Amino acid sequence: MDMPWRETRTAVVTGASSGIGRATALRLYEEGYRILAIARRRERLEDLARMVNDPEMFAVLACDVSVDGDVARVAEYVEREFAGKLTTLCNIAGGALGVEQVADAAFDKWEGMFRSNVIGAGRVTKALLPALEASGHGDVVFLTSTASQAAYEGGSGYNAAKAGEHMIASALRLELAGKPIRVIEIAPGLVRTEEFSLTRLGGDQAAADKVYEGVEKPLTADDVADVIAYSVNLPHHVNLDLVTLRPLAQAAQHKLIRTT
Repeated sequence: MDMPWRETRTAVVTGASSGIGRATALRLYEEGYRILAIARRRERLEDLARMVNDPEMFAVLACDVSVDGDVARVAEYVEREFAGKLTTLCNIAGGALGVEQVADAAFDKWEGMFRSNVIGAGRVTKALLPALEASGHGDVVFLTSTASQAAYEGGSGYNAAKAGEHMIASALRLELAGKPIRVIEIAPGLVRTEEFSLTRLGGDQAAADKVYEGVEKPLTADDVADVIAYSVNLPHHVNLDLVTLRPLAQAAQHKLIRTT
């Protein structure tokens, strides 16, 4: 592919301290991107930076995407270090909290999910759109979920949050029509990472392990990162609006094969 602009590819990856965010930051770095990896947990980011040990091409910045001042510092970094030209934004930060049904809803958890999955993704995108447009070939990636496409018992808050993020991506694609920015949505099904289910289930490791029990080869963070990298490395006139990926053992949200 003839893409001379690849020499100056830059990416901001949110939620980069663990899981899919971490895998995506590393995958794009391996592809030659200059990375700014952001997340709330500074110590995790610093460990990641030490592992990569390439400060010219891989920088980290502690940021809570739900806080205006933190996101403003990210925009200032992009303006200063990337010359105001950003080619890729990966909105990975988010996650699920709780499995309560609506009758027992814990709305503080719902609010937390909306802050990270919906408001956070919207806030970072708004702040970085000018730099993405200035690059002449920008990409905004939203990591949603198959939970945005089909409801399930105990998933109402997370279903709503991810459906909200899906709608941000869909509206943004229409709003940016005619501008040099692709909007890409990646919606994974069952992904086994070290923290997703553990966080959702309040730190109960046994319950988290049970989510994946008997499932042959759930998706991994690296699997999802590979799909994200593929989507942003396509020629820029090709836009993957929505990619849904599941493990082979999961035919649908409600159809998961477990061995005994």
